[in-house]
Amino acid sequence: MQLSPNFSLAEFTKSQTAARLGIRNTPSPTSIEAMRRLCSEILEPLRARVGGPIVVTSGYRSVALNRAIGGSATSQHSKGEAVDIERPGMSNFDLARAIEASGLEFDQLILEAYVPGKPGSGWVHVSFRQGANRRQVLTATPKRGGGMAYSTGLRR
Repeated sequence: MQLSPNFSLAEFTKSQTAARLGIRNTPSPTSIEAMRRLCSEILEPLRARVGGPIVVTSGYRSVALNRAIGGSATSQHSKGEAVDIERPGMSNFDLARAIEASGLEFDQLILEAYVPGKPGSGWVHVSFRQGANRRQVLTATPKRGGGMAYSTGLRR
């Protein structure tokens, strides 16, 4: 099933962890509609802006899958409202900066686990929800001993 011209439900629900652990990762119709909005409001315009494909590294996560990977109990991934992405040939910092400067009405934009000098490190988390979006911009860096430390804005 296509969610938009360039994004499929299969790429949003693909998970090696779910396959390995036998976890169902099947979204509800409400979550599918949220993914369609995310594609039309964020991913398709972003793809046009950066001039090429956007790779989904983590999309929809069932509650069980999200729990298995240690995701937040309130994760927008479990509602179909969030996606982690990369753009081949573009640093994740530059991709995050392109989203921030785009004027798109995202809810959260998080540059996660990016290491300066290593353009392919980390990933970009972006979310969209129906209604008021916060346009919250954060950088998440791994903490010693696990977890992430969050700071406001995009940081190298």
